[in-house]
Amino acid sequence: MKNKNKLRFGTQALGTNIRVSVNKMRRIIDRIRNSSYEEALVLLEFMPYRACHLVSQIVLSAAANANTNFGWNKSDLFIGEACADTSTYLRRFRPRAQGRGYPIKRPTCKVTIKSNSLKK
Repeated sequence: MKNKNKLRFGTQALGTNIRVSVNKMRRIIDRIRNSSYEEALVLLEFMPYRACHLVSQIVLSAAANANTNFGWNKSDLFIGEACADTSTYLRRFRPRAQGRGYPIKRPTCKVTIKSNSLKK
């Protein structure tokens, strides 16, 4: 029964605590959602954003998980679900006047990519 659920939902890869804001990550994720594996890699290679390299590593990891765990061909894969959620803030303090500290909150995000096979 557990194996049936894995076949229905495919495999997934997670990227946690990525130092990019969620809005910047979502504009990349929305572009590759419901595309094939090869098309997603080509799109990520030619988009002009810094976070594309990080997302392409997660896509490659999801494809490797599908190949290793289920024996699926990478050419038959497509990106079923892709989502970016907020994660914890990276907190820093900047010194200010009269001994005060000013907090700096740097956003991080968590990316989940689920891949499915066209041939099951």
